[in-house]
Amino acid sequence: MSQKLFILLFLLAARLVAFAQETASPPAARNIQPSIMVIPFVREDQDMRNVLEADVNLRVAVTKMKEGFDNRGFSTVDFRAKVQQLSNDKAMELANQSSLKQEIIELSGADIYVETEAKVNRTGSGNNVTVIVTAYDAYSGLSLANKVENSPKFYTEDFSKLTEKAVEGLVEDFLNTLQMKFDEIVKNGRIASLNVTFAESAATDMDTEVGDTGKMFSELMEDWLEKNTYQSYFHLQGVTATKMMVDEMRLPFQDAEGKNYRPTKFAAELRNYLKTLGFDSTRDVQGSKIFITVN
Repeated sequence: MSQKLFILLFLLAARLVAFAQETASPPAARNIQPSIMVIPFVREDQDMRNVLEADVNLRVAVTKMKEGFDNRGFSTVDFRAKVQQLSNDKAMELANQSSLKQEIIELSGADIYVETEAKVNRTGSGNNVTVIVTAYDAYSGLSLANKVENSPKFYTEDFSKLTEKAVEGLVEDFLNTLQMKFDEIVKNGRIASLNVTFAESAATDMDTEVGDTGKMFSELMEDWLEKNTYQSYFHLQGVTATKMMVDEMRLPFQDAEGKNYRPTKFAAELRNYLKTLGFDSTRDVQGSKIFITVN
């Protein structure tokens, strides 16, 4: 056998072994992708629906940003469809526009919302459009990514085209940054906070020894948090006789069934645990802030 033929057969055998190992290996875990809703940026005294309807450039920016996410395989939620889903009577009952915004975000079920702004600039050297986008975690309100992009200057009044140019200039970098930040959330968990207090009529406080456990209420709470927070991460800001304050803890992004793990589910699990100890409680969940009151 010639040396060249031996080397060829050796390389072929090595490739067959590598192929067998690759096919025998379990498939890579499915990448978790967030659901995203692109919304218009408005001031607190502005109506989101009216602003979007009145500004064609803003509509173009919102639409092009949504298309950018769709093209990358993200699951997107249509903002205008969610606005229409809210009845006019319901929207009018809301105290202010920030309440309407929060209502739409909660109704959408989106993991991330992206505020988008388009600003027209007229200058002597040509016109352009500035597009500003900022992504937020829908539950904690934490800013995840932001980007500002100016379109090239042209002597034109076609600001819709300039808006498209600005979005095209920022969308790739913005999506890459957002994906990186989202991957960190999946890996490290979502940030949330927890306050546990007692009703005025409660006969128990944090220093009460519970049943035959031999532990105080606060100690049982810490044990439960260690078992039920993501990677056992929680920071206890302080404990008094009437209150426990956890200013930061981590919750998993998904549960064991692959469903979104929301702060409301964490609150329900904590209430169920307190029931096993013989305590009734009420809960209030505001975004990623959880308030438990023991009765």
